[in-house]
Amino acid sequence: MTNNSNTSRVTVKVLEQMKNDGEKISMLTAYDFSFAKIIDEAGVDVILVGDSASNVMAGHETTLPITLDQMIYHASAVVRAVKRALVVVDLPFGTYQADSKEALKSAIRIMKESGAHAVKLEGGHLAKESIERIIQAGIPVMGHLGLTPQSIYKFGTYTVRAKDDEEANTLIDDSKMLENIGCFSIVLEKIPNILAKKVASNLKLPIIGIGAGSGVDGQVLVSHDMLGMNKDFSPRFLRRYLDLDSLVSEAVKKYSSDIKSGSFPNKEEQY
Repeated sequence: MTNNSNTSRVTVKVLEQMKNDGEKISMLTAYDFSFAKIIDEAGVDVILVGDSASNVMAGHETTLPITLDQMIYHASAVVRAVKRALVVVDLPFGTYQADSKEALKSAIRIMKESGAHAVKLEGGHLAKESIERIIQAGIPVMGHLGLTPQSIYKFGTYTVRAKDDEEANTLIDDSKMLENIGCFSIVLEKIPNILAKKVASNLKLPIIGIGAGSGVDGQVLVSHDMLGMNKDFSPRFLRRYLDLDSLVSEAVKKYSSDIKSGSFPNKEEQY
């Protein structure tokens, strides 16, 4: 098995080789320079500048309000920090659904103004024309199927998708189409493990899961969730690796207490 941990730069070809070698792909979100630098230096393969910034950075209930300008702002900060990982940026809601020309313009702006390496957008056959146009322009595209948060008001719930045969078959058809038109990878969100494994085993491109079980080629989580910064979000698929909420809270309380007591700054901390 090839170990890509020392690769100078992760590219779409490196991800393809990782799948061929049976090496799992790690992916996390980042929205700013400081977190992106830590995540990149820790060896994560793909950094997603997700439209989840709308939730965790801006406090919105959904991903819908975030704008293209805001995504470019976050992506630019991330790109300046990253030396190894592949940086993928979400096309936000409203920047590609209207027509393929708008989609291409949005993708070009992200690539030119942020320096990112690829874009991601949600949808299957309905997004085909936009995806094809972006790929034809030389921009790598990551697909996204299953639970698609930008369509939350259509679904009305964040429940598991593709549990019935009809929706499962549509997802399989969409995944094959995305591979055929040239997507380099697909994110499958919150679908049954058996279905996700079937898709991953039948396609050559890497499949990244979030709430899609262990039978795929890699995993992605929102960094704020994985680090325990959001105590109100506890889906089954989330594993918290740190209780950062409590750690930061205790540090801030101690800082405030030291100021109130006069112990900060002490003599060694003054000029």
